[in-house]
Amino acid sequence: MRFKKVTFKNSQGEELSGRIDFPLIGKPKAFVLFAHCFTCSKNLKSVDHISHAFTQEGMAILRFDFTGLGQSKGDFADTNFSSNLSDLKDAYDYLEQQYEAPQIVVGHSLGGAAVLHVSGMLENVKAVATIGAPSTPEHVTHLLDNGRKELEEKGEAEVNIGGRTFKMKKQFLDDLEKKEREGVIKNLKKSLLVIHSPQDNIVGIENAQEIYMEAMHPKSFISLDGSDHLMTKESDAKYAGSIIASWSARYIEENDPEEAPEGEVWTRVGEKGFTTEVISGRHQMIADEPPSVGGDDYGPTPYGYLLSGLGACTAMTLRMYADHKKIDLKEVEVKLTHDKVHKKDGENSESSKGKIDQIKRKIKLTGDLTDEQRKRLIEIADRCPVHKTLEAKPDILTEEMK
Repeated sequence: MRFKKVTFKNSQGEELSGRIDFPLIGKPKAFVLFAHCFTCSKNLKSVDHISHAFTQEGMAILRFDFTGLGQSKGDFADTNFSSNLSDLKDAYDYLEQQYEAPQIVVGHSLGGAAVLHVSGMLENVKAVATIGAPSTPEHVTHLLDNGRKELEEKGEAEVNIGGRTFKMKKQFLDDLEKKEREGVIKNLKKSLLVIHSPQDNIVGIENAQEIYMEAMHPKSFISLDGSDHLMTKESDAKYAGSIIASWSARYIEENDPEEAPEGEVWTRVGEKGFTTEVISGRHQMIADEPPSVGGDDYGPTPYGYLLSGLGACTAMTLRMYADHKKIDLKEVEVKLTHDKVHKKDGENSESSKGKIDQIKRKIKLTGDLTDEQRKRLIEIADRCPVHKTLEAKPDILTEEMK
């Protein structure tokens, strides 16, 4: 992803750390604001996958660390749910002032409760999505059981949450208990998507039911079946991200997209891994490598795209020829494989230098076809433009882009 690290001040003057992930090229269709889970940070791996899904849909997304967490300034012990809401509003204001107001807001866990509380006041927000969110913010108090008694008696305590120790003050509990929630969800007046795992043992599935039942239409529910609360399984985070990004695209007021000109393709790989963004015209894709060679398997390999181009061109060429000749061709299937094989002749046949690239193409033709027509269609396959380009060994001119 193309990204930019940003900082902005909250209402208390503390500097908050954020990151905006952008589409590969052009102006974003819309901006998204993400709120992370209780005591988490913007760098949670699952948030990477969710952000990636939005950039693939052509949207930009801001994720930030709440006060006292991650790389943001301030003391976590002095924060509470109200300060989280304030930070969220400050992040919205930052986007509105520096870029454009976000139209989509997404919240995970307590971040989900936060976006439910604040989004109704954010004029430009069209849709809200929650992941594993509690129906009431005070639900988080059960995570503090190991230090609650000390909090009540001494006014502050060190509590263990998710294997990490945090200093907290009683005012956090007091703020949760007094936070007004009556009508917050019912009066949201935004399109709502609720995503929750039935196996979530941190925030039970009954919370999703309560949110959904209280919300007004339009509203949707998606079961994140099999996932844990933090979506530590990569496939769960990818699924959640793809669902939210696709769903939210329905509600945005889309900017005119900037696209690569016909015949021009853009690709970009980041500082880690092989995941590569690909832009061709209005179409956004991903190339990657399999895990066996260090990739994340987000998309086809470069050779996968090469074979796809040849296969698609072959099928289109046969379709065009059959239509022109009025041949009863119902369907074309093309199967391609690529390999390195030894030359049959030559002194270096057993060395790597003696290997050549070989693409095998098998074509299945369906329709009421004569033997002569089938033979002719197979011959025509070799005339597809991509086939001719590969056989012609085109010149590839490389220069640095300024």
